[in-house]
Order: sequence, then C-alpha cells, then structure tokens
Amino acid sequence: MKVFGNSTAPGMYSQPMSLLTDLYQLTMAYGYWKVGTMQKESVFHLYFRKSPFQGGYTIACGLAQVIEFIENFGFHDSDIAYLATLQGNDSRPLFEKGFLQYLRDMQFECDVDAVPEGTVVFPHEPMIRVQGPIVQCQIIETALLNLINFPTLVATKAARICSAAEGQPVLEFGLRRAQGLDGALTASRAAYVGGCSATSNVLAGKMFGIPVRGTLAHSWIMAFPSEREAFQSYANVLPNNCIFLVDTYDTLEGVKKAVEVGRWLHQHGHEFSGVRLDSGDLAYLSVEARKILDEGGFPETKIVASNDLDETIIESLKTQNAAIDMWGVGTKLVTAYDQPALNGVYKLGALRSHGQPWEYKIKISEQAVKVTTPGIHQIRRYSTPQENIADVIHDVDTDLSKGCVMVDPFDMTRQRHFSNRMTYKEILVPIFRKGQRVYTSPPLPQIQAYAQNELRRFHPGIRRFVNPHQYPVGMEKSLYDLKTLLTLKAREEPHA
Repeated sequence: MKVFGNSTAPGMYSQPMSLLTDLYQLTMAYGYWKVGTMQKESVFHLYFRKSPFQGGYTIACGLAQVIEFIENFGFHDSDIAYLATLQGNDSRPLFEKGFLQYLRDMQFECDVDAVPEGTVVFPHEPMIRVQGPIVQCQIIETALLNLINFPTLVATKAARICSAAEGQPVLEFGLRRAQGLDGALTASRAAYVGGCSATSNVLAGKMFGIPVRGTLAHSWIMAFPSEREAFQSYANVLPNNCIFLVDTYDTLEGVKKAVEVGRWLHQHGHEFSGVRLDSGDLAYLSVEARKILDEGGFPETKIVASNDLDETIIESLKTQNAAIDMWGVGTKLVTAYDQPALNGVYKLGALRSHGQPWEYKIKISEQAVKVTTPGIHQIRRYSTPQENIADVIHDVDTDLSKGCVMVDPFDMTRQRHFSNRMTYKEILVPIFRKGQRVYTSPPLPQIQAYAQNELRRFHPGIRRFVNPHQYPVGMEKSLYDLKTLLTLKAREEPHA
C-alpha cells in the first residue's frame, strides 16, 4: 500500500503557515526587532502541568506535524501583504515596512529537541525544547502548542481505552463527530499511535497507511423489506466483509437472522466475520448473542460493540464478563470527551546576547505550579532491566558524571540519589540543528509499537484509571536550588 505521508493531512502543512500564530507573537517579534534584540538567543520549553483524564501518564504525539510545519516555515508574499493591512488603534499600519521585509527574508535557524512520538511523559517535563533567535522561538510558539496538545490528548485517550480492552482490537470510529477535517485526521493518526488497530476514516487510511475497517449502518437494514433480506443482500455484494449490525429492531432476533445468513456464507466458502451491537445492555446482549452464535455453529464469529464507549465503560463491561471481542470507539475518543484540552504551555528558560553567558529566566506566580523552571532542560530517565523507575529534569550544562540527587519540586524533603552506575537514557533527542532537520520520523506502526513498549515499562499502578500511582519525576538538586534562589530573589526585588 502506498502511504502518502506520516504527518496530519500531508500537503496541509507543506506550504508556509507562519501566520498560524497569535497576533501577540508578531507584535512581540516586532518589538524585539524595533529595539534591536531580535537576534538574542533564547531557550523555550513546551510542557504541560497536569496529566489528562486524571490519569498517571501521557503519550507524546504530534511531532511529525511539528517537523513538517518547521520545514516549511516562512512568510509568503501574500502573508506580508496581509500583515501590511493590519492597523493599530490610531488607524495607522501596525508594522513598519522594514519589519515586514525582515519577516519576508527570515530563514528558520533554531535548534529543536523533542521527545519521540509515543514516549510516555509526565507533568513539567519538556516535550520540546527550542533554542535560537528569540523572534523565531516566539513566532512558532502558538503553532507548536496547537500541533502537540490535541494529538497528545487523543493518543493518551486511545492508550487508556486500549488498556481497558486488554489486548482486544479497538477500532476508531470517530470521523463524523470530530472537530473538522484536520481534527478528524489528527485524531485518527493519534488514536493509532495510542494503540487503536484500525480506523473507519478512509482518508486517514490512505494518508497514513492505517488499516481501515467498517460494517454497515441502520439505513441499509431499513432500506430493505426485512432485516433478513438486508443481511442477505449485503452478503451477496460483500461476502468478504460481513459484520452485521443487529440492533435495528430486536437485537437478539437480529443475531438469529445473521446466523441464518452466516450459514449461507459458509456454504459458499466465505466467513461470517461478526455481528455489531450498538445499543442496549451490551453486557447482557453480548452474552446472549454469544450463545446464539455458538449454538448456530459459529464459535469463531466475533462480537463487536459500539455505542459511546470509553475506557470506563469498557472496563465495566469487562468486569461484567461481557462476551465482546472487538470495540468500536468514536465520539469519546476523537473529541477527548471528558477533557477538551491539554494544558500545554511554552515558557522561556534562558536568554543571552551573542558571545555572552546564559542568563537564566524565571516567571513567578501566586500558584506554585505556575512558577517556571530556569535553565536549558533535558530529561534523564533511570531504569532497571524490568521497568522505568524515575525521571530527573536537569540542566544540559550540569555535570552528572558522578550521579545526581533528585528533588521533588513540591516537597524538597523528598530526595533520591542515583549513582553513576545506574542505567539511564536522555529523553529529548535532536530534531533540527540550525534550522536543518537531523531526525527521521519512524513509520507509524513503529511509533505505535514504541508507545506500547513504553507503557509496559511502567508499573501497572501508573496505568490504572482511578487514583493512579504517581511516577517519580523530580529536579536535579542544583537546578532545584537555582530555581529556589531565583524565586526568592524575584520576590524580594519585584520588577517594575
């Protein structure tokens, strides 16, 4: 099968989309240009403050879209012409012609590091680090947050749903309820990264090579004089794709009629693949449907369930011993139904003029969770051969050759020492250097497999849905001390 790309809607980001930003990014960029600081080197980190769905982990997703966006970063003549029409509150042009020419000539020259897609990540850990001219780092902020937040949310939701299904196939059926074209394609790709086996979205199948699956709708059943005739007509046309929707009238009677057509399929050398339950008491109906199928001679025929499923409902049906083999999940997956957004942020960590040492930056707040961490961050993940045991956020310039001490950022009395003999890996990897791509995105099935392997390396308590165990994530002690020092200094000497 020819796969047309690895990012969302190939071609959608294959043209410059640098206006995919908030206006204040451009007004700040204009300010930096106007005061002559546009080439100051800066470091920004993209991270989130709380795991979604009250869960214990998050699946990083969306890097492929970010890469495509950055590779095509630039301002078209039409972009410049549009910006020239913007006015301030005095009805005069908002931007000078010299600044617009500066944007027209701009070439992306930042370094970008990121966690690979499918990586399990946790609050306050940088998913992306951008280093380069402050104007460029600033302008791409909004797009990066847009391209990372939603797919990460959906991939995490999919991982939770697939976990509840305990290895049974989960089909993503959400196209019709997704938020627009890009939302639908983004969700289909992210759901596959999170563990879904297939999608009903044929365009996503073409673009990303995701397997496509489908059954039939109630309208097909209603278009024939009887349910039996509807099943038979479908079998005549598509004998190699027969999963019958059995709840248009009476569900269990529908299963019996499906068995009759199943015998016809068997006689003609075809498989009776399954029945789909889309309403009612799925636990009871699946058990009764299983009896009918088994007694009819079809113990291998699968029962597919749909009807506004999510991880909680699937887990409940499992505890009720529902006889369901496959799960079709739509609305609550592609819309991340119970949490509409990931609280991703993008914060400045360091700044310097050419040839000068780094000046570490901090933003303080009345809320401790919103106080930023200064520095240039990397994540060191310690592990045993069996599982990951802790993540340490550290500054890239800190010497950890003799081991390190991890401090809980919200309770400094909780500390843990890691010797230099322990196994670890650095999570952020180079993506761009001086604006040139140095990273090759893996094929989508490989990303999915990586995500599943990643999850298996964490304690089951971290993966549970209710009151999950908190995976240890802390700051390297010297970074914690620096943050404390700068926080105290900022509070003692408030800036005008």
